[in-house]
Amino acid sequence: MAAPAAFDIKDLEKRMRTAFDALKRELQGLRTGRASANLLDPVMVNVYGQRMPLNQVATVTTPEARMITVQVWDKASLPAVDKAIREANLGLNPQTDGTLIRLPIPSLTADRRAELVKLARKYSEEHGKVAIRTVRRDGMDLLKKLQKDGHISEDESRKNSDKVQELTDRIIKEIDATVAAKEAEINKV
Repeated sequence: MAAPAAFDIKDLEKRMRTAFDALKRELQGLRTGRASANLLDPVMVNVYGQRMPLNQVATVTTPEARMITVQVWDKASLPAVDKAIREANLGLNPQTDGTLIRLPIPSLTADRRAELVKLARKYSEEHGKVAIRTVRRDGMDLLKKLQKDGHISEDESRKNSDKVQELTDRIIKEIDATVAAKEAEINKV
């Protein structure tokens, strides 16, 4: 019989941090009315027979507060880059000039701000908190199994369960703080 998996709180924390980092990347893609090269991170371009991240086929810069420029390296891939940006649903209208694509960042309307805040909250729940709770459940299930199989005592199981819950609560608070900061950034005029 194989040895049981050992309980490791550091592994659980690492998995929770990975989920939290993924959420932060998702939130960076939400447009706040200011130009940010991160806004184009989720854009995937169909070039050379495969899907590639935009930053592997072009240089993305923000020369002004309300402008993003995309310098495409291969002129032949320009239509694919333009199409990928349009289809990314970022609310941007690419303007092509040679191998340079300009993306003016329009001002956010009150409705769009409310929509973005709602989307940030949705991301925090679906991409952050659900993943954190899944890791928590995995840790708790492992503790129950180890206790049931006689590898750890009931006291040790309870003590480690408390640690898992404290870790979960701490990461959830960090998620809430990050989303609150993003909401403030979205609502800043």
